[in-house]
Amino acid sequence: MNGKWFNFYKKQGKVAKQAHIGFPEGSYEREMGKEGFFGPVTHFYHTKKHTGWTAFEGDIRPRAFDTNLFGSSQETPWDAHVLLKNNSVKVRMWSIDSSMKNLVRNADGDDLLFFHQGTADLYCDYGHMVVKEGDYLMLPKGTMWRLETTNPCEILMIESSNGHYKLPDKGLLGPNAIVDAAVYRTPEINQGFKQQYSDDDWTVLVKRLQKISTINYPFNPLDAIGWQGDLMPVALNWRDISPVMSHRFHVPPSAHTTFLGNRFIVCTFVPRLFETDPESLKVPFYHNNDDFDEVLFYHSGNFFSRDNIHPGMITLHPTGFTHGPHPKAMKNAFVQKNTMTEEVAVMIDTRDPLEVCEAAEQIEWPEYVNSWQEHK
Repeated sequence: MNGKWFNFYKKQGKVAKQAHIGFPEGSYEREMGKEGFFGPVTHFYHTKKHTGWTAFEGDIRPRAFDTNLFGSSQETPWDAHVLLKNNSVKVRMWSIDSSMKNLVRNADGDDLLFFHQGTADLYCDYGHMVVKEGDYLMLPKGTMWRLETTNPCEILMIESSNGHYKLPDKGLLGPNAIVDAAVYRTPEINQGFKQQYSDDDWTVLVKRLQKISTINYPFNPLDAIGWQGDLMPVALNWRDISPVMSHRFHVPPSAHTTFLGNRFIVCTFVPRLFETDPESLKVPFYHNNDDFDEVLFYHSGNFFSRDNIHPGMITLHPTGFTHGPHPKAMKNAFVQKNTMTEEVAVMIDTRDPLEVCEAAEQIEWPEYVNSWQEHK
């Protein structure tokens, strides 16, 4: 049986004239909704910040991890540190400082690689392509590939386990908004690809159900002379994203969705103009995470809503508590000294709880939970 949401509207007491604009004097707005930012929603107005806890114990505490503390590199993505996982997604951090000696193939799901640092040449079934800092690289399940590094790479890997990546529906914005299809890059059977044809021995490492199978060939299996179809690797640089903006309304993170996985989404925060209406909120609003675990990977810039966070860090806000800007950011909730944000970050919102893996615990910043406390 298909149901529908309750759809009547009520209000009590002092409220804003609309969400995120013109709060009652001396109040703080808190948003509580269903299905992340996609379902029914209510906005509360409080005289105290609900991030003002004095103690926080238990599994839903906010957590932060610093991937810069990993000191070693790994030869293949299957050796990379697994940080967070559930049945739909695995988040890895892969450091590679030299070219791959073997080919790899993921038989568990599509892979999304975000290049935090470095430049490399991708060679895969489909051809050759250069990938660089700031690039997303989506590799469909079953793609055979390797990287030749130009300089060391730090790569955030997001596996859509037993699933696929799709594009979000942009609705009224139309097909050219946010990401125009013209900016996607795909591999080419170019001269660089043809030069790597060979009869040398090659090994392919295939990952299936977290186990590795090894296939040996007396030739390089990246030997296609052509291909046609609508399934292929795709690269996108964050600099080619045109963010949704409103001069009056602080749009929710879901408006910045870049990829859809199975039971999770990947969003990209890129520099944009601040809201200009003097009554509009100019920082992320306080909200309850009641249906999604929220992960943020901080790539570059000034993370204006967070204190003591630097590039290469990851935060996890599990389902079940109110969170939002740190105290210093809230002081600029309605007035910003700059005209634009300066941050670039990748957000992963998962419909199912994430497990924090041992590798993440080794690089955890345990004081993150206390970072909302105001110092007098």
